[in-house]
Amino acid sequence: MELLVYIPKQTPRINYIFRHMCGRILGFKVKFCTKVEDFIAFEGVKFSYAKKKLGNEVFIQKFGLLDEQGINDLNFSMDHWEEVPCFFRVSSESEIPFDIFSAAFYLITRYEEYQPHVKNDVDSYPIEESLAHQYDFLKQPVVDVWTYKLKKILEAKFPKISFPKREFNSHFLIAVSKAFEHRHNGFVRFVGASFRDIFQLQIKSLFERFKTMLRLQPDPFDIYDELIGFAKENKLKFDFYFQLSNYSRYSKSISYNKRIYHNLIKSMGDYGDLGLLPGFEGLHDYEILEKEIKRWEGIVNRSLVKTLIKNYHLNFPDAYLNFNKLEVEKDFSMGYQKNIGFRAGTCTAFQFYDLNLEQVSGLVIQPYVLNSRILKGVDIYEKIKELKQLKSAIVSVDGQMNFIFENSDFVDRYSKNAIFALMKEMKQ
Repeated sequence: MELLVYIPKQTPRINYIFRHMCGRILGFKVKFCTKVEDFIAFEGVKFSYAKKKLGNEVFIQKFGLLDEQGINDLNFSMDHWEEVPCFFRVSSESEIPFDIFSAAFYLITRYEEYQPHVKNDVDSYPIEESLAHQYDFLKQPVVDVWTYKLKKILEAKFPKISFPKREFNSHFLIAVSKAFEHRHNGFVRFVGASFRDIFQLQIKSLFERFKTMLRLQPDPFDIYDELIGFAKENKLKFDFYFQLSNYSRYSKSISYNKRIYHNLIKSMGDYGDLGLLPGFEGLHDYEILEKEIKRWEGIVNRSLVKTLIKNYHLNFPDAYLNFNKLEVEKDFSMGYQKNIGFRAGTCTAFQFYDLNLEQVSGLVIQPYVLNSRILKGVDIYEKIKELKQLKSAIVSVDGQMNFIFENSDFVDRYSKNAIFALMKEMKQ
C-alpha cells in the first residue's frame, strides 16, 4: 500500500521518522512529493506535512525539529491529546494538535541522551532525566499510539482503502554471562573459591561446590535442558546470548576456548537464534569487541547478527556506533535495567539514527520492556499483574514485547516457577 506525503523540503530526519511510523508501524510504502500539483493529482492515501495547509487535505503541521541539524536546546511543554501525553504543540489548523513526527523523532533517536547530563553507574543515562519518567509515560508506547491515531484519521478520510495489518508478538532472550556456577571452571579457580568460602564461613556454598564437582548434583546454572523443555511444551522460542570475554574482574565464565562451552553454544542454536553478549571491556574498546565477535563467529561458523547488553550500562551512542561499524544487524539493549517500560517510547524495532552525523545506520534496535534485574528481591507475581496491563497497551497497537532473562535467574525454584508463569502470561 502506497502513502504519499507532501513536504516543502525533504530532510534525512523526515525520511527516517516517516519510514518508521508510516512504514514499519503502519505498513505503507512511503513516497514524498514537493510539487503541489503532483500531490493533488494523487488519488490514494495521502496527507501534507508543512507549516501551512494547502487546501482541504489531511494536514499535519510541522514543529520544525525535523528541519534542524545537530543537537539544540529545545523549549517545549508537555500536554495531553485524547488522554495521551504529547509535546511540540502546533496550531488548531493541524489535524493533530502537536507534531507527532518531531515528537517521535525526539524519543526514538534518544535526542535527550545526546544533551548534557550526569551519567550514573547502571544505565549511563539516568532515567530521572528522561521525559518519559518525568511525565509518567514510560509504560506507554506513545510513538505507536500516536501512529495508530493517525491511522484512524486516514481511515476516516479514505474509507475504501484497506490498511495493512501487523500482529502482536512476544520475544524471550536468555543471556549467558556465566555458563556454569562451579563446573568446568578449572582446578585453580575451584581451590580459590573454596578457600574464600571457608574464610567467609559460607559453609552451604562450600558443600554445594564440592557436591557439584563430585557430580552428586547438577551445576546450578546448567538449566538449559529445562528451558528447552519448557519452550517446547509452551510453543515458545528463546534466543540465547553468550559472553566470550577474557577472564577478568567483570567476566567469571569458563574459558571461551573450552570445547564444552562451544558444544553448549552450538546445541542452543538448535532451539533458537544465537547472539553475542559483549563483555564490559568490549563495550568500551572497539578492538576487544571485534575480537569477541570473531570468537563468536569462529564457534558458530556464521556472521554475527544479534547483540545484547544486559548487566552493563548501554554506552550510548558509542556502543551502537561500534556495533554498526562491525556490521551487527540487530541489537536488543534499548531499555532501562531497573524499570519496566519503553526507553525510546516505542514497542517497534527501529533503525539507529546517529544525530552527530545525521545518518541512518543499518543497525536495527529492538527495544525491551523488562530486564530480569528488575525482578531481584521483589514479588514476581505482582510484577506479572503490572506486565499484563502493559501487554494490553502493546496488543492495542499490535507491537512487540521483548523480555531479557539470564540462566542464573532459574536457579531458585520460586523465581524459576514465577518467571515461567510470567512467560506463559506474556506469550501471544
